[in-house]
Amino acid sequence: MTDKILILDFGSQYTQLIARRIRELNVYCEIHPFNHYPKPDKSVKGIILSGSPCSVLDEDAPDIAIDDLPEVPILGVCYGAQLLAHKEGGELSKSSHREYGRANLTHIDTHYDLLKELTLGSQVWMSHGDTITKLPEQFELIAHTESIPVAAFKIKDKPIYGIQFHPEVTHTVEGKVLLRNFVVHICRAAQDWTADIFVEESVRELKAKLGKDKVVMGLSGGVDSSVAATLIHHAIGKNLYCIFVDNGLLRKNEFESVLKSYEGLGLNVKGVDAKKEFYDALKGKTDPEDKRKAIGRVFIEVFDREAKKIQDVTWLGQGTIYPDVIESVSVKGPSVTIKSHHNVGGLPEKMHLKVVEPLNSLFKDEVRNVGRALEIPQNILGRHPFPGPGLGIRILGDITPEKVRILQEVDDIFVAGLKEDDLYDQVWQAGAMLLPIQSVGVMGDERTYENVVALRAVTSLDGMTADWCHLPYEFLGRISNKIINRVKGVNRVVYDISSKPPATIEWE
Repeated sequence: MTDKILILDFGSQYTQLIARRIRELNVYCEIHPFNHYPKPDKSVKGIILSGSPCSVLDEDAPDIAIDDLPEVPILGVCYGAQLLAHKEGGELSKSSHREYGRANLTHIDTHYDLLKELTLGSQVWMSHGDTITKLPEQFELIAHTESIPVAAFKIKDKPIYGIQFHPEVTHTVEGKVLLRNFVVHICRAAQDWTADIFVEESVRELKAKLGKDKVVMGLSGGVDSSVAATLIHHAIGKNLYCIFVDNGLLRKNEFESVLKSYEGLGLNVKGVDAKKEFYDALKGKTDPEDKRKAIGRVFIEVFDREAKKIQDVTWLGQGTIYPDVIESVSVKGPSVTIKSHHNVGGLPEKMHLKVVEPLNSLFKDEVRNVGRALEIPQNILGRHPFPGPGLGIRILGDITPEKVRILQEVDDIFVAGLKEDDLYDQVWQAGAMLLPIQSVGVMGDERTYENVVALRAVTSLDGMTADWCHLPYEFLGRISNKIINRVKGVNRVVYDISSKPPATIEWE
């Protein structure tokens, strides 16, 4: 039984980061809503209470019965710390102004295991609107800053700690040291959760779960579905049937190249050319949501039709990853709904199939690590994320085969250029948008009135937030010239310098 840390989520924007940092220590952890978590067993070595956008002083503040938790070490982070202090009779007050940003620990008691190896003056990141002004009698003050009287505390004779800063963000310089102290030294959780172990355990569990049953799975060419399919293939071999649908909205030559790469993995894959069906369904549609729904509906129809040609299928394989699961669970209640943007959303119900999701406990970087353990080629693992609706949401306005051709050519020049200049791996996601406007230009001695395209490249860890990528001017100039000279129908190229938030990565 793998050791684990349980994170009880009160709605903090940083909760996923806590989990990522703990996973980086090769310790397994899970996130659950504070009011809906599984009964802890002996594998749970510690519990972390997350931060929250709420105030402990609010009438309807999220609450939890601390005494009902198992007798394991507990770490309260920000809201979690304030909740621990408040419930034991401590005093809190609304801050005169929101304490947000960098601060320095002006007192650290390193006799306590949580703070061992932290240095005096260490920078931490604050993000809270309340302040603990007085600790309960049985609490010990172990750290403070110049303006925060209680930055960290411990309950006497109990392995229960609280901190009023966020150790999981990079702005807390020694945050990883603190989390390691809690997880490894205080909780004594084994650091044995690795990609190789995950593969070994997953294949064993999949063999037991699936037996000789048949599994059907839709592949996209992306990292998640490719790794999930390979993992299932290692367990059941040819009983996995994969379907790769060409919706006419893929990148240039992607259908052929992806099929070829899957053949190299030994997967049992059938390619289906359904371009016409998608173009017919999209004809005249300009609203982004209408386009997404049309693409999703036709995909389900095509996939269902092809899957029915396979006899006695029991399971539907999906490449769902952990952020999808976490984001679909409300901290207000025990609702669990996988987001509708999945390519195969709605299929399990329509086809009356059970679902198998071998990656639903992994973050994106962990999926890639598992892919490496499975010896999946880097050209698949290193691929940028690509939206399920494909170029359908990168062509603003209605979709036509000619617009797809133009955007495929532009996108191909941009992405190939990133690879040629060794910039591709520095970018989280890159692509081009075909805008529903035309502009005046001059080519030779002739006036032109043609399309405008926008190039988009962002850096990110997980796509939840993103910054525009500062690509070299020389590169952008060269790519712009290539696009305008080589792609008939384009006479102007712009570069998107918007971050997420407030913008999104895709334009639709």
